[in-house]
Amino acid sequence: MRRQAATQHPPAILLGLENAISLTVLRELGEHGVPVHGVTRDADSVGAASRHCTRLHLRPSGPIAEWLPALIASTGACALFAISESDLLQLGAMPAMIGACRLLVPRAERFARVIDKLQTLDIARGIGLRVPQTWQPRVGEDFAAHIAAMRYPLVAKWANPPEVIPLLDQAGLTWEKAVYLRNAEELAALLNQFMPIGRWPLIQQYCRGVGLGQMLHMREGRATLRFQHRRLHEWPPEGGVSTLCRAEPGDAHGAQMDLSEQLLRALDWDGPAMVEYRYDAQTGDYWLMEVNGRFWGSLPLAWHSGAYFAWESYRRAILGQDDPAPRPRDTLRARYMVPETKRLLRILFQPGRIADPFFRRRPGLDFTAYLLSFLDPRARYYVFSRSDTGPVLRDLTQMTKKMLRREKR
Repeated sequence: MRRQAATQHPPAILLGLENAISLTVLRELGEHGVPVHGVTRDADSVGAASRHCTRLHLRPSGPIAEWLPALIASTGACALFAISESDLLQLGAMPAMIGACRLLVPRAERFARVIDKLQTLDIARGIGLRVPQTWQPRVGEDFAAHIAAMRYPLVAKWANPPEVIPLLDQAGLTWEKAVYLRNAEELAALLNQFMPIGRWPLIQQYCRGVGLGQMLHMREGRATLRFQHRRLHEWPPEGGVSTLCRAEPGDAHGAQMDLSEQLLRALDWDGPAMVEYRYDAQTGDYWLMEVNGRFWGSLPLAWHSGAYFAWESYRRAILGQDDPAPRPRDTLRARYMVPETKRLLRILFQPGRIADPFFRRRPGLDFTAYLLSFLDPRARYYVFSRSDTGPVLRDLTQMTKKMLRREKR
């Protein structure tokens, strides 16, 4: 069982308590002796039930800059963390220090580079990373020529979601993380769909393989902490949130980890980030997908394995510690149970809704593996923790309430 650290450090503020990512940051800091003031819009959020939430603050309305200085003054916080992309965009444009509180978030210009997938891919290509064939449609281009030149199948995804989502909403169009395109006709139909707003998603070559995430904490141009994992399951099944992942051996993919560090150095990155690849074990190819410049969905696996990315930021920036981080474990797996269960149900009962035409559906094996994973001594969980049971009880209560509301309709 995990134990609370005896040493008490200066307090921190965490914006967002609504998901497993923020819960992990909260637990990680709390276990290292950092009192955490959690800020949330929902007092019933999963992180609010954690024993590591020193004090809960309901989020005021309005821009962060209007209410954050007063919160810092009242809590005496020396560090601030944030989870959501929208919060990071606001915070990155604010001063790096507010009073004695350091905002441990990426600066605006750095964050803009990694949000813009096209810019990231251009930088990556320049240092020798393998990048999928990519086209960003623009007004005035010869669409027919590009459609003919692309290598199918393809995936369409927006290069800068925070910028385009408001435009899509105004036009009554739906934002989707990824759309799979099997041929030229489907691509032409997709392009025509967005003609009214004159903006189109990034069109990218589909890359076979599995998701490989290489996580690094960068400080002054070098990685001070490294960890990597392989995505085994996602929700939705064709790609999205990681629902089952496993740690990769620390000595695997060494040359690629060096390239990931080189990429983050080229991006002038500071702090935690995950470089995401599609890895084809048969060919040995690593295709760069994106750089995630905020805390990522599979962070619970890193925490269970002893790769403490939030603590690494805190201890170096606030405590001035520069000793090497301990080597993480590389034998564990982590499951995100609610979306993992949704994934299984989709495979068993709604296979026609799986958008990826190359997804391997094995209902019998998937069902058996789902059950046997409860007996796997390597298994850990995104929300459940024996040393902090409040969040999983809160999660179960909320799910029960949702089910009862549905039955009453």
